[in-house]
Amino acid sequence: QVQLVESGGGLVQAGGSLRLSCAASGRTFIRSAMGWFRQAPGKEREFVAIINWSGGTAYLADSVKGRFTISRDSAKNTVYLQMNSLKPEDTAVYYCNLDCTINTPGPYWGQGTQVTVSS
Repeated sequence: QVQLVESGGGLVQAGGSLRLSCAASGRTFIRSAMGWFRQAPGKEREFVAIINWSGGTAYLADSVKGRFTISRDSAKNTVYLQMNSLKPEDTAVYYCNLDCTINTPGPYWGQGTQVTVSS
């Protein structure tokens, strides 16, 4: 059974930084893309970032380009989302996802971690 466990969310002031982590377990993740999606109150879940199985290719949504970075440690089955220059509009629950493509989530989700950015 696949498990994705996120950590690293919290409350931060605008302009601050947070780093989210997602640890995967339960199967072999070779060649599985991993990504992040987020859902703000009253809004639909949206794509944030994706990284391929080797960590060599990443893609970020236009809304976070230049501020967020996605990376992964394949040996640890862990993906990271470094979030800098945070804005109040980044406030959302952030979800880790496995076997996703750009804009399209895969079947495996983490429980989500809350990120709140105060102005």
